[in-house]
Amino acid sequence: MRRHRRVLSLAVAALVTIALTVGVTPASSAASNWWEPSNRPSPDSGIGATGAPFTGTVNGEVRGFVDGHNHILANEGFGGRLICGKAFSPAGVADALKDCPEHYPDGAGATFENLTADPDGHHDPVGWPTFKEWPTHQSLTHQQNYYAWIERAWRGGLRVMVNDLVTNGVLCALPIMPKDRGCDEMDAIRLEAAKSWEMQAYIDGVYGGPGKGFFRIVTSPEQARQVVKDGKLAIILGVETSEPFGCKMIMDVAQCTEGQIDAGINELYSLGVRSMFLCHKFDNGLCGVRFDSGTIGQVLQAGQFSCCATTWNTEVCPGPQMDNPIIPQDPAKRCNTRGLTRLGEHALRRMMERHMMVEIDHMSVKAAARTLDILEAEKYPGVLSTHSWMDTGWSERVYKLGGFITGYDNASESFVAEWRRNKALRDRYNVGYGFGSDMNGVGGWPGPRTGAPNPVVYPYRSFDGATTMDRLRTGDRVWDVNVDGAAHYGLIPDWIEDVRMVGGQAVIDDMARGAESYLRTWAATAAHGLGTNLAAGKPATASSVEWNPFVNFSPGQAVDGNRGTRWSSSWNDGQWWYVDLGSEQTVGRVTIDWEPAYASEYRLEQWSEASQTWRTVWSTTAGRGGIETARFEPVTTRWVRFYGVKRATRYCFSFWELGVYAS
Repeated sequence: MRRHRRVLSLAVAALVTIALTVGVTPASSAASNWWEPSNRPSPDSGIGATGAPFTGTVNGEVRGFVDGHNHILANEGFGGRLICGKAFSPAGVADALKDCPEHYPDGAGATFENLTADPDGHHDPVGWPTFKEWPTHQSLTHQQNYYAWIERAWRGGLRVMVNDLVTNGVLCALPIMPKDRGCDEMDAIRLEAAKSWEMQAYIDGVYGGPGKGFFRIVTSPEQARQVVKDGKLAIILGVETSEPFGCKMIMDVAQCTEGQIDAGINELYSLGVRSMFLCHKFDNGLCGVRFDSGTIGQVLQAGQFSCCATTWNTEVCPGPQMDNPIIPQDPAKRCNTRGLTRLGEHALRRMMERHMMVEIDHMSVKAAARTLDILEAEKYPGVLSTHSWMDTGWSERVYKLGGFITGYDNASESFVAEWRRNKALRDRYNVGYGFGSDMNGVGGWPGPRTGAPNPVVYPYRSFDGATTMDRLRTGDRVWDVNVDGAAHYGLIPDWIEDVRMVGGQAVIDDMARGAESYLRTWAATAAHGLGTNLAAGKPATASSVEWNPFVNFSPGQAVDGNRGTRWSSSWNDGQWWYVDLGSEQTVGRVTIDWEPAYASEYRLEQWSEASQTWRTVWSTTAGRGGIETARFEPVTTRWVRFYGVKRATRYCFSFWELGVYAS
């Protein structure tokens, strides 16, 4: 088994290496009808779109919609039988779009589907060609990402999509879940990565050969921008899973090491992954999660106990940001006590070193706050919120860093309301808008606006005016967003048109800038250089050291690069700590990672050789703990001193690490 995993990983990595070396084959826009496939299998789904896809740029910006959160290959996760049907099949559409064996003959055996979406416990399992009862906007277990449906979304203006490789070992292991493979999450991620590249090759074959298909997996922002300029669809690989690198937690003990995390991140990067969640649905060894509420929350809390011998613990939220409530616990206590762990911080910093983007939607308030603190200390732009789990009070922190936010593809009225609520902030930071479809993500999707006075009128034009979109036919079924809602990915363009009917052209104009804004975030992340800590390993001195016969709290512990060790002073105000940089350096930034015993009032000083005194370069009377970053006009000095004027607690001044940087 280990050898099989290694071979699969190496095979996918080889494909990515080829992509990185050769680059993306550009579209031949000079070729006649290059957007029409020459080898489409017969029979197959229709597209319902006519006209040439738009190419190029406008005022230097690419155009098009961005889906920041989709799960094309989820049928390969969760033990292989949660999502029924495939995104593609060399055997054709009838093989791809068929139900799971246990759903026959009448759906009674579809336990998970019946618990979540089918109140009478039955459905017609026949997919192609009749599709009498699936997929629907309510069904959580039937394929929604067939390749031809994605093709229609591309023809309707989609230009960037994040394909999050997804699975959940706890859900897979439930007795009610049929499965045809194991539940190891990393095995599923490797398989979905391999299948993503296979899907690209399959679509290339449909379009006549390597590089000719519309579906282009990209591993750099430069590749992505070229793909969009060529009028094709840039696919970015992400990861959304509960136990990345095997980092589950049992009885509050992480089941992974820093070495496993390093190896895991390197492997994911080699597979083409450029964004990921550190936690999802269950607390793990990296971070606490933002709860799901209601019945789903109760089920997940039971799963938390079954997998990890722990339960969700809550506390009163320290600020306006809140986790989702979980009944029947005290509604005033709705924040997860678990935040970003030391291993989680290690994983985040390794991601930053690889220029990967971090998703924060499923993090607890504590974990997200700490993550943003770390990113802000480095001015790291690679932060994403891709399906409406972002606290509005933190949206500006994300935009200020250069990050990107999308809304879940909720019903049109809700989506437009969210777009309006945050429009002024987006305009201030000059960013477009996107959506997270979460198709195949066991979430639920927009239903029809039955009886609406302003329904979608077929045929309609794509936002750029070049493509005519009519009702989509797949087999015997004709789909209509006014009747079916967003039942599958082929109806995404129709849902966007429905959003236009509700919100007007302004919302579509913002969404049409989504691809450009996402690629700007990615490009800034790829170009970002982490600062060098000038204080690392240098000699440090302090006015006092807290006495402890078992733990070393000496000054050097704050510059040893180990965030598990710290300096602590005596329990008095007016304590100081300084570091000798070894030679004169230009200094413009100091970062302090506080232990809970932080300073409410302190200053940072440089030693002046000319006056033989300590001179203040920065000060505050409103210290808040956590990670604090002081930026000031650069000075040239050899010695940098922290001076603690007033403690925030009755204990000492104490920090895990103090970093000194050029800027």
